[in-house]
Order: sequence, then C-alpha cells, then structure tokens
Amino acid sequence: MGLMKKLTKLFGGGEENAAPPPRREPTPEEREAAYIAAIEAERTQKESFFRLSPYSPIEPEARQNFPGLKHYPVNPALRFTLPLDAVEREEIIIQTNTGDEQPFYRLGTVTFEIDGQSATLAVYQGVENAELFIPFKDATNGTETYGAGRYLEPTALAGGQIVVDFNLAYNPYCAYSENYVCPLPPMENWLKVPIRAGEMAFK
Repeated sequence: MGLMKKLTKLFGGGEENAAPPPRREPTPEEREAAYIAAIEAERTQKESFFRLSPYSPIEPEARQNFPGLKHYPVNPALRFTLPLDAVEREEIIIQTNTGDEQPFYRLGTVTFEIDGQSATLAVYQGVENAELFIPFKDATNGTETYGAGRYLEPTALAGGQIVVDFNLAYNPYCAYSENYVCPLPPMENWLKVPIRAGEMAFK
C-alpha cells in the first residue's frame, strides 16, 4: 500500500476517490459576523487611501493630521434586496454643487421600510457607464451626516432585483474639498426618515 493510501486510511479519509465530506454551511450568526467584518475592512482600506494616496480628496497639507472617517456601526438590517420597479429608461439632468448639470438615466424606483415607515428612492445609471447610482438625502443631513446628502452604488442581481446596502453609503468628494463637482440628490430622493448607516459627517 502506498504512503498516501496509508495516510488516507489512517486519518479516516476513506477510499482514494471517495467524495469529500459535505461542507458545513455557515450559521446565520457566522454570516452576519463575516458581513460586518467585510464592511469594517473596507472602511479601514478607504481611510488608508484618504490618508496616503496622492489621489485622496483630502487636501495634501491636511493628510498628516487626517483624523479618519466616522461611520455608524454596521447594521445588517439596513441591507435590502429589493425589486426594481422599472420604468422606460429616460435621460434626465441632475444639478451639481457648482451649478453645472450632469446627465443620467432614470431606471425606476425601489421601496423599503425604515423604522416602520415606507420610503422610496429613484435609481439612476451613468450615461457613460453601466453603474447604478442612488444619490439621496435623509433626516440626518446637516446634523449627523453631510448636509448635501450621500451616495449609494447598488448591485444589480438577476430577476430585476438590486441590493441597496445603506452601510455602504458614502459622502461625495465635495464633502472634503471644494475642488470637486458632485451631483446633488434630486428632490424625489429626499427622504423624511433618518438613515443611520454608512458614512457620517466629516470633521
């Protein structure tokens, strides 16, 4: 008997060509812990980029004393898989912080519930790329979060659904510097409910 066969037999691996034992599915608690860890790792990586990269939106003279970014604690309940209420794609114009205009496609809306209240957001798409885009305002703007609103980049799934994860909500670059042009959330995406997830106000 060859060495590998002996070891396989010794450690209970069965025959050489036997199928491996079925992989244990993670528990809901393990899935949640892995999700939270992934979000926190992404936040750490973003802070490193802001502090060290020459492409950081933080002004060069301020990077040495960059205090880091503030976020709400990760809340898995604010990650939604939602059906897109699609409409015929139309090109619209969104105003920017500098008074300029940027074209986007409006694809439809998603509806969800926050603290027992129904809320709806329009979903857009860049004209020059296929990325989905949700600029939004909520009841925390100007106090807990950046006054002009925040951004989301939802993920498209099969079957007309999209993942809207507010833990990934982030500030536009104009929150850190006046040197950037940022689309402003259209009024249809001004929520009356607070979204306490994602990135908080800078400084």
